[in-house]
Amino acid sequence: MRENKECGARGTNGANGGYDLDRILKRSLALAASALFCLPGIAAINAQQSPASELSKAGVDFFELKIRPALANHCYRCHSEQAKTPAGGLRLDTRAGMLKGGASGEPAVFPGDPEKSLLIRAIRYVDPKLQMPMGGRLPDAVISDFEAWIRMGAPDPRDGGNETASSPRAEPYDFDEAGKFWSFQPLKQATVPSVKNQAWVRSPIDNFILAKLEEKSLAPASDADKLTLIRRATFDLTGMPPTPREVDVFLNDNSPNAFEKVIDRLLAGAGYGEKWGRHWLDLVRYADTAGCNSDFPVPSGYKYRNYVIEAFNRDKPYDQFIREQIAGDLLPAASQAERNEKIIATGYIAVSRRFGSRDVDDNLMIDDTIDNLGKAFLGLSINCARCHDHKFDPIPQKDYYALYGVFKSTRYAFPGTEIYRRPHSLIPLAAGKEAEQLEKYQTEVRDLQLKVEALHVERGFVRGRQRERETSAEILAEKAGKTVQTDQLGRIIAEGKLIEEDHDDRNRYAGEASTRTVEEIEAELNKVRLRLSELNDPPNVERAYAVTEGKPADARIHRKGDLKNLGDVAPRGFLRILGGARLPANHKGSGRLELAGWIADAKNPLTARVIVNRIWLHHFGKGLVPTPNDFGVRGLAPTHPELLDYLSTQFIADGWSFKKMHRRLMLSHVYQISASGNAANAMIDAGNAYLWRFNRRRLHAEEIRDAMLSVSGALDRTINGAHPFPPERDWKYSQHNPFVAVYEHNGRGVYLMQQRIRAHPQLSIFDGADSNTAVGARASSTTPLQALFMMNNPFVHKQADLFAVRVGMAYADAPKRIEYAYRLAFGRKPSAAELSRGLAYLSEVCADLAGIGAPEEEQTRPALASYLRVLLSSSEFIYVD
Repeated sequence: MRENKECGARGTNGANGGYDLDRILKRSLALAASALFCLPGIAAINAQQSPASELSKAGVDFFELKIRPALANHCYRCHSEQAKTPAGGLRLDTRAGMLKGGASGEPAVFPGDPEKSLLIRAIRYVDPKLQMPMGGRLPDAVISDFEAWIRMGAPDPRDGGNETASSPRAEPYDFDEAGKFWSFQPLKQATVPSVKNQAWVRSPIDNFILAKLEEKSLAPASDADKLTLIRRATFDLTGMPPTPREVDVFLNDNSPNAFEKVIDRLLAGAGYGEKWGRHWLDLVRYADTAGCNSDFPVPSGYKYRNYVIEAFNRDKPYDQFIREQIAGDLLPAASQAERNEKIIATGYIAVSRRFGSRDVDDNLMIDDTIDNLGKAFLGLSINCARCHDHKFDPIPQKDYYALYGVFKSTRYAFPGTEIYRRPHSLIPLAAGKEAEQLEKYQTEVRDLQLKVEALHVERGFVRGRQRERETSAEILAEKAGKTVQTDQLGRIIAEGKLIEEDHDDRNRYAGEASTRTVEEIEAELNKVRLRLSELNDPPNVERAYAVTEGKPADARIHRKGDLKNLGDVAPRGFLRILGGARLPANHKGSGRLELAGWIADAKNPLTARVIVNRIWLHHFGKGLVPTPNDFGVRGLAPTHPELLDYLSTQFIADGWSFKKMHRRLMLSHVYQISASGNAANAMIDAGNAYLWRFNRRRLHAEEIRDAMLSVSGALDRTINGAHPFPPERDWKYSQHNPFVAVYEHNGRGVYLMQQRIRAHPQLSIFDGADSNTAVGARASSTTPLQALFMMNNPFVHKQADLFAVRVGMAYADAPKRIEYAYRLAFGRKPSAAELSRGLAYLSEVCADLAGIGAPEEEQTRPALASYLRVLLSSSEFIYVD
């Protein structure tokens, strides 16, 4: 039975998917548990079912990803409005119908308790008198999804009506009404508000913030001191701690523009691109592996990573950044070097996650592309329209397939999978004969691998033939809509007449009609394998994991997300709510170039708002729109909508410059206030939605690692290149023996190898980004594992030891060593009490070491390293005020 993939569903986290459903379950259970498990009857059940707008986003996501498609595929035929008389009087196409139940009078679903739910008993097939669906027992994974959903409280956004339409309605939304939603409105030229305390204002941004504070009777916090300010700014712009010298220069600079000089210095350094490039890589779910069940390496993927870092350092205009990533290969270039750069930029599309074990499984990969494109650039969950019209935002299914056609008309680089182990379709970063040589090699590799699979299929049919060749030909003729003789089979396949049949169908029809013997097939198979073995090493031509133009064609709608259940043609184009532009008839290209232009258009109401909100988020810890990847109906409204529009229009006017926006935000007064609390303010705005104080934040995983390397003196500031992957000829990975590796080095964390099926063991402890999904804002958890890591991890012990060597070589006496360590780690000198405690600690540890027979010359270094490990583990080291 074919599994329906709803809204881009990809199973659980790890090797099988991109959505962390375990986290969804945990969050939803925590929210629902206290209300669900003590409710006595049907009245209570009805009471707890709230409208879709009040349901948790996680719960609704789970319903849309897993439950709705299973109901549509297996239940609606008999238990919905589609059936003239629902079987047993039970309706499963509405929330109310589920809770009411059928003729038995018992609810089909009892939220919070799967064991009491008739639906669960029916699909488990444990009662001979109650077994549904009639077509056979559902897979265990689907049953588990239903059980998990009910334990969550059966969140269900449906509010009645027919849920069974097999194809989209001609006019699924009132677009005029939908266009009135705040995020779809054109950018407005916001008027800077007047405020009572004009003396507090340093920039127009402060007017917007202070106006809200005054409206809510909130007083802004006092100014941050200069040490706090330089530490905050240095981590914000570079992800690194300031050096003692940088701190001294700023503290001793009493000029009015002292902080402005700090910002300009930080923006000019290489560390800026490494820090802000990492933010972008989080968002586009960058990884150095493919994400299939074998997670094949992508050796040239790092080129896209370095392109992103360099783009930020060069302050590439954001609209150009968009165009290059979506359609760089189609943009003009003045030189081969510029052309190569733009090709590499399309690695954004190529890094889309792979699924399955084969070369031809691209349906979910394209869905992953659309999912990320929508969230990263537009703040919209477009892929929720894959199986049906979007239930919340004005995105019809036809719009999804308008985009699907663009990427179906694009040729993605192929990284290799369990069945097709040889990469191909990478793009040559060369011209002329070199490019032709690589293309010829890759085309032959791809054709040979496809041939191997076709021969396997043919051999299987010949060995186990159950029908005569003539019967197979009749089936083929029926599918092709022609009357043909058996000997016409090869011609029909060669001419591509079976337009709607996929690769598997073609192999099956050919296998069914084969007249060869097993020996003949195996002889050809051996010949093909021998040729593949001769093609072990690709030509020595530089390659990019990127995309190029494929065969242009519009896609047909996949009803219920099933690529075998085809509906109307969806002409390639853009979202109707954002203008609905369509490609001209008989357009010769994929449409990526036009798509890039539609997204990067200054008139697009979402593009500038979404990225400006992201920049604000990474400076202030929270976006003006608290849901950075969702500017749709289910997202949260902006706290300061006028400020968001003001900054967005300024961003465009400044030439889409990131660096100018950083300066604009960081030179505001609100950026420079302290994180100190205020009891009166906290009573009014405990969550600091209106920014009366600065939000303290924990360093990101890479920042913690890089800061340790920095203060220990071990940090390598080299720009890293390729990872030491095994050569392609040795790739024999499978779902049972996938590629797994960790390549440690002392370079910055952004250059660490990022794997999809297994997170980096060190970064995952501190909530490193999940490379399977668009991460708009990282989590910041506090767990016992983090403390244990700081206490026991060899990396921490090594950095503490090197830190001890650094301060020990710099100064001979203990007080100076402690003072220098504080300046390196915290940017300040220790207090008298801190110095006294440090000296006492070192004395005690040296005494303990002497007590176990350690010579005097072997006491100081381990004692100092032990003490410095305490500094590295402190909140002051891993948090920024």
